[in-house]
Amino acid sequence: MLFANIDILDENLDYQKAQFVGVEGDAITYVGAQEPADVARFGERYDGSGKLLMSAFYNTHAHTPMTLLRGYAENQPLQQWLNETVWPFEGKMEGEKGHHYWGCMLSQAEMLRYGMVSYTDMYFVTDERCRATMEAGMKANHCDSATMCFVETDYDTLPVAELNKKLFAEYHNAGDGRVKVDMCVHGEYTTPQGMIERCVAEAKAHGAGLHVHMSETKAEHEECKERHNGMTPAQWFDSLGVFDVPTNAAHCTYVEPDDIALMASKGVSASLNPASNMKLASGFAPVQAMIDAGVNCTLGTDGMASNNTHNILQSAYLLACLQKGYALDPAIIAPKEVLQMLTVNGARAQGREDCGVLAVGKKADLVVFDIDTPWMCPVYDMPTNLIYSANGADVVLTMCDGAVLYKDGEYATIDIEKTKHEVVRCVGEVLEALQEG
Repeated sequence: MLFANIDILDENLDYQKAQFVGVEGDAITYVGAQEPADVARFGERYDGSGKLLMSAFYNTHAHTPMTLLRGYAENQPLQQWLNETVWPFEGKMEGEKGHHYWGCMLSQAEMLRYGMVSYTDMYFVTDERCRATMEAGMKANHCDSATMCFVETDYDTLPVAELNKKLFAEYHNAGDGRVKVDMCVHGEYTTPQGMIERCVAEAKAHGAGLHVHMSETKAEHEECKERHNGMTPAQWFDSLGVFDVPTNAAHCTYVEPDDIALMASKGVSASLNPASNMKLASGFAPVQAMIDAGVNCTLGTDGMASNNTHNILQSAYLLACLQKGYALDPAIIAPKEVLQMLTVNGARAQGREDCGVLAVGKKADLVVFDIDTPWMCPVYDMPTNLIYSANGADVVLTMCDGAVLYKDGEYATIDIEKTKHEVVRCVGEVLEALQEG
């Protein structure tokens, strides 16, 4: 495809008007102000008038099947939310009935609509989620959170041990690298020491990353220190070798200065989830301090029971505004820094070094925005407009590895009406099972 006469945010997220961007196969092969020679080699020509092209977005913390719980678990603090509402519902979800598959598929449709091509996902029945990702044509780093076993258990006796063997054999780096399999440590308070150490060993053995919740709430953070002789969750994880593998740490709401220095030195990525943290009244992560220390900061939507929308631009807006308000400093968190979190930083957190940048030789993971709207006029600085004025609904095209997966309300790989119908069926079955006890 040749994007013609289209405004872009280039590899440095600088605004360039009326450019040409050529895609061949799964890669970007031309970027320039002049129309390239031999335009026929690019195939379809896309008229970019009134449009903006940039790198697509990477969502670094999600629980995709939780779309089944959208609007179900409301107005509760985290532990009550988990113990009394979310976990009982999840206990009735059945992989054999397609509950996880269809919940994942609906999440993918929503993400594509909002300009995302890749996501980092932690949940159960991971083989079904991997299948959904392959069918949708998206990218994902999947892990199975069945390792949240609370009491010390022999990993090899758990069903997740056999499942992970299957996942690594069938799905790790499948689809030309679109699907990756990570190991999961749900959290310090849900995963015992031996299990954590075994997860680290499995990640090392398979060249995989590790996905973990860390310092999400004050109670979690302080209770960890009580359990482990003053060690914070970050320090505890590091003592067990977690940070010796590529680690994606979700939330990081209560990380301390020493934690931040440790994360920076070990290359830990922080997945920030401002919407979820506010909705569950968990708090505000020290984002600027992490940026200043060199931590790779990224953005996640979390699950739809604790956010309700995969509109990641809404999360970006919340992060940018709330950090300023919380710090009483309007100069922190520049728009370009937030866009980096959404793009190249997110790709890096997923181990996708050839993604997240609009440049020749990079994967063609691209999103087109309609910028010919009242709320995008005038433009003094396009990154500022994107963070503070644009909306995910302004996305008109989402391309992953050179394939157009969403365009002008139509999905190329997802039957959206069937997906919505199946999700309603799944919800009905879970609610009926809950009533029956």
